[in-house]
Amino acid sequence: MKKKLYLISAVAAVLIVAGCWILGSTKTQHKVDFTTETVGKGDISNSITATGTIEPVTEVEVGTQVSGIIDKIYVDYNSVVKAGEVIAEMDRVTLTNDLQSAKATYDGAKAEYEYQKKVHQRNEKLHEKELISEQDYELSLYTYQSALSKFDQSKAAYSKAQRNLSYATITSPIDGVVTSRDVEEGQTVASGFETPTLFTIAADLTQMQVVADVDEADIAGIAEGARVTFTVDAYPDDVFEGRVKQIRLGSANSSSSSSTTSSSTTVVTYEVVISADNPDQKLKPRLTANVTIFTQTREGVTRVSNKALRFVPEPAVIGHRTVQDTDAPHKVWTLEGSAFVAHPVRTGLSDGQHTEILEGIAEGTRIVTGTTVSGSPEAGAPGAPAGGEQSPFMPKRPGEKNKK
Repeated sequence: MKKKLYLISAVAAVLIVAGCWILGSTKTQHKVDFTTETVGKGDISNSITATGTIEPVTEVEVGTQVSGIIDKIYVDYNSVVKAGEVIAEMDRVTLTNDLQSAKATYDGAKAEYEYQKKVHQRNEKLHEKELISEQDYELSLYTYQSALSKFDQSKAAYSKAQRNLSYATITSPIDGVVTSRDVEEGQTVASGFETPTLFTIAADLTQMQVVADVDEADIAGIAEGARVTFTVDAYPDDVFEGRVKQIRLGSANSSSSSSTTSSSTTVVTYEVVISADNPDQKLKPRLTANVTIFTQTREGVTRVSNKALRFVPEPAVIGHRTVQDTDAPHKVWTLEGSAFVAHPVRTGLSDGQHTEILEGIAEGTRIVTGTTVSGSPEAGAPGAPAGGEQSPFMPKRPGEKNKK
């Protein structure tokens, strides 16, 4: 009998200990904590993103107005040049011959003009004294005017030949750096309806600009002088600063088509020019820039996180606590003792993470932003937060049941 009593006592003790352990474990798994934050001040900005190309502020394409063979080239890529510096020369033989021919024609026309001028002056005096006929006078006048016309024509041709010869010497129009060289020595260039480009020279590369294509839906929020930040793939860790310099009124259309449908959409964009300092010359012409243009900025305003405005004290998690609610469209919550108290607020600008508070809650107030559950099962498993905390509203994995 004694052994039987000892056995029953031992089983009862085990059952009591197991029950206490289960109850204690269940209580731990359902302990709800509330995360809070302090209402403070900070900056809030709205922005849009776009893609652009980095370009020099001033860039000149140097060409030639005459056809011929490139005889000498004195510069190469990245050469620093001064305004008026000779950068190339063309073959002068043909141009010199043209000048000599024009000069001979000019000299002959000038001599003929001067002779006919004297003849006309004599005949004019004789005509006044009625010593020659009207017909002879008109003939001398006609011959004089024809000589004058040919002289003017030859003078223009001679001047053109002189100018064409001067074009054989190609000089830099600005101080800058050669960014492109499109010809080689011995190459023939033909100047027809379009002037051929020989060199491209960029002015001061310490001052650059970004020409960004902004979608028509975003262009209304951009103003000249707006702050801009941008990055380039060449320096992914560097963030460059700039300002909106110009919003060009001319728009551009581009078509985008879907791979799943045969329809296409026309996208309208506007060019926004952004000035940027480039003292260390990291920014190279034609780099692609990922641009962020700030359309609205509030500095040093009272703000709260957006999750505080989304928090709602659900009956499933507040336990024995009471709720003092309000019908305001925007509100934040404080936990005062055992009661959740709603504070209606008037909101301003939002950047997606924080929202400006115009009135309704004082700076320094601690507000509730969310809930966590400590001691969740299978801590470290997919879906469970680090530290053994899990939101009671998080979806469970397939086959996992809520413990009560």
